[in-house]
Amino acid sequence: MIEVGALRALRAVAALGTLARAADELGFTASAVSQQIKRLERQVGVPVLAPAGRGVVLTPAGQAIADSAPEVFQALERCAEAAQSVAEGAPRGTLRVVAFSTAIRGLLAPVMPRLAARCPDLRVQLTEQDPGEALHSVGAGTADLALVHDADGLLPAPVPPTLTQRWLHTDVGDVVMARTHPLARLGAPLDEAALAGHAWVTSPPGTVCHQWFRRLFAEEPDVRHRVDDFATQLSLVVSGQVVALIPRLARPPLGENLVARELRRPPKREVQAVWRRSAEASPAIRAVLAELAPDSA
Repeated sequence: MIEVGALRALRAVAALGTLARAADELGFTASAVSQQIKRLERQVGVPVLAPAGRGVVLTPAGQAIADSAPEVFQALERCAEAAQSVAEGAPRGTLRVVAFSTAIRGLLAPVMPRLAARCPDLRVQLTEQDPGEALHSVGAGTADLALVHDADGLLPAPVPPTLTQRWLHTDVGDVVMARTHPLARLGAPLDEAALAGHAWVTSPPGTVCHQWFRRLFAEEPDVRHRVDDFATQLSLVVSGQVVALIPRLARPPLGENLVARELRRPPKREVQAVWRRSAEASPAIRAVLAELAPDSA
């Protein structure tokens, strides 16, 4: 009979292309993953991997096994969920949650104390991952719940039919400045004309927040600094020499020296929770969702 660990190893290799990358995702050594694959080949009697340059590819037999794997994992998950439901549906064990950094800061961290008080037998394990990687982790079974964003209208990858998603939150970007900055004296939502001529600290190119920033201007703005960490951006904003575009989820308390101003056409991103359909009955997932979005639970 095929072992579940070997099947999971094959799925990871299929998705990531090398034994080393699969090992990193699964938390094993490359040698351990290789042994699992060899054990799988002995169990089915045919090769499941073939070398391809510096990586590997699935043989037709290996691909057939990988294609059938989701049904196996879903059936096993339903068995576990049925057992939990019989045990009064109390959230317990470890729930593996993956999320982008500002969702951890702005959504998950604030509810963790309340969740711990309500569900003392539940251990939530948080790992920071970008949305595309997070979707893969949930689909591959190496995470149970993901928080992803749509990057202003486009999900990082299509959500497969084996996954369920639920809206959690709309994140909005505001301009943050020193209280002494000229923009702080403007009460109305700021437009492009009001922002023109001011110096900025921004997130680096390639980030969602940099895309947000570039959409504010028809002409090239005055960018003095490029910094990925929002707390560091705010430390530069305090000087009064630059302003910054900061998502509300990423924003710590501003204190008395900084103020935020809304934009006339603010950039937005929708935050979604994603989990496997086979885990619909999970008391742990339901408990976390109830804290994150109590009105939609």
